[in-house]
Amino acid sequence: MWLIRLYSRVLGQLGSDLRLGALLSLANVALAISAFAEPILFGRIIDVLTRAQGAGARPVSFSVLTPLIIAWIAFGFFSIGAGVLVALNADRLSHRRRLAVVANYFEHVLELPLAFHTSTHSGRVLKVMLEGSNGMAWLWLGFFREHLSALVALVVLLPLTVFLNWRLGLLLLVLVVVFAVLTAVVVRKTESLQGSVERYHSSLAEHASDALGNIPVIQSFTRVEAETRSLRTIIQQLLQAQNPVLSWWALASVASRASATITVTAIFLVGTWLHLVGLATIGDIVMFMSIATMLIGRLEQAVSFVNQLFMQAPKMREFFEILDTAPAVHDRPNAKDLERFEGDVSFEDVSFSYDGKRSAVQDVTFSVRQGENVALVGSTGSGKSTTLGLLHRAFDPQSGAIRIDGDDIRDITLASLRRNIGVVFQEPMLFARSIRENLQVGRPDATDEEMIEALERAQATEFIARQSEGLDSIIGERGRSLSGGERQRLSIARALLKNPPILILDEATSALDAATERKLQKALDEVMKGRTTFIIAHRLATIRNADRILVFDKGSIVESGTFEELVAKGGRFAELAKAQFMTGEAEPARVKVSPAPTPVEA
Repeated sequence: MWLIRLYSRVLGQLGSDLRLGALLSLANVALAISAFAEPILFGRIIDVLTRAQGAGARPVSFSVLTPLIIAWIAFGFFSIGAGVLVALNADRLSHRRRLAVVANYFEHVLELPLAFHTSTHSGRVLKVMLEGSNGMAWLWLGFFREHLSALVALVVLLPLTVFLNWRLGLLLLVLVVVFAVLTAVVVRKTESLQGSVERYHSSLAEHASDALGNIPVIQSFTRVEAETRSLRTIIQQLLQAQNPVLSWWALASVASRASATITVTAIFLVGTWLHLVGLATIGDIVMFMSIATMLIGRLEQAVSFVNQLFMQAPKMREFFEILDTAPAVHDRPNAKDLERFEGDVSFEDVSFSYDGKRSAVQDVTFSVRQGENVALVGSTGSGKSTTLGLLHRAFDPQSGAIRIDGDDIRDITLASLRRNIGVVFQEPMLFARSIRENLQVGRPDATDEEMIEALERAQATEFIARQSEGLDSIIGERGRSLSGGERQRLSIARALLKNPPILILDEATSALDAATERKLQKALDEVMKGRTTFIIAHRLATIRNADRILVFDKGSIVESGTFEELVAKGGRFAELAKAQFMTGEAEPARVKVSPAPTPVEA
């Protein structure tokens, strides 16, 4: 039953082509009826001819046979023509819907929460998309080309043969039922085995994707042989799991071929005996042998269908599991689409928990005025990143409210909220595309002049000028053809080009040399002008000039003030400052360092 439910859901993915699918289904039913009508008419023609050969029988005139022959030929030509039209439209429908499913899946995955992407390997997500869509395309194509007509023939028309000759019909029915039971046994034997096969396929995709994404590390640490050996181990495990499944289905295939010989022979022998005792005509024997031959072909199609459906089932289930994963945040009904924010931000008793047990953020309350520069500091896991993740709705709080310019951000469309917030992440996140395309991520309509201006303000024109094709230079996967500082300045230029009224910066200068850090600091000073800016800081030197510093501990704000005020207070911030700056008993407040937040934008 689970296979039937899964298959019906695959058919439900036809979407806008559902009407065409319904027409093709009706055509398949007509083809199945036509295929049954041909041997019945042929058998009736044989009966008319054989009766004319009996002693004392009058010769049969052609006019008597004409209606039967015309009907027989008509059904034959109908089967040919309709079959061609069905196959042609089924091919087009299958390929069209496959690409539509890929697009829908891709869009859905991009909207899933960061928690999903953190826990799910990108190699698996890609593998599920490609294999799931290809599997659906095969199922649609097979369903409309042959499988539906085969199922109609076996499930609906086969039982009707008992009305033609109940003895031969019953024999045919029993043989088909025996074969169906054998197929069901094979399915049950291989059900759990195929699930483990698909898990190994996922492991294979994840391992390969992981290795290909870390080629420099693999070559630097001479891991080529070890990674290849690990991949071959997974392949060996996959084959060990797959071989028993293949053996069972090979048995089913052999049984289907054996059933052809057994069925035709049984029909002939029983039919001959029935004819000799006057319970069947020669036409009945010919008709049932033709029907049996046709049904054997349908049986083989049905076995192939069940086999492929069974093989594809784990892929389909993985596909639908991801498709059923609901985005954590979505637009409320009648959410407002705001063109541009002023930049006033307030958190009102905001609490959030990832697992529903331990609070990541608890009763956080603070307000930030338009254009103010606010830093968030604290130890790892103190709630800084979660707080700002809530601001751009990576997830929604369980209680409390976040307001921008007085509006609850849940009453604002996600598109307009994120259009007005620029996020510069700690790691450079660039696409394997041209510099131009990377800059246009936040503003697709930007002109070359605007892009050049943003690059100048981000201190990035120097390295852009060295690129052979300028803005059209491809920068490689994750921007690997650029240095760390170049990638970061390019991401800052991207933030400048987007020109958001609210900016979130994550610390990203700690691994850079002093000269590069100074260049980046100029770019960051430029990007923060006139914007409400939040800085997540690990190096306290980078937030010396912040208008206000919020100190987080265990998900709550424990201190708030300027750098000097917090150091003088001698609390949690002073402890952090002492750990970073103090040598002996030197006052942390005397340490002169210039501010410098992060670069990398999304």
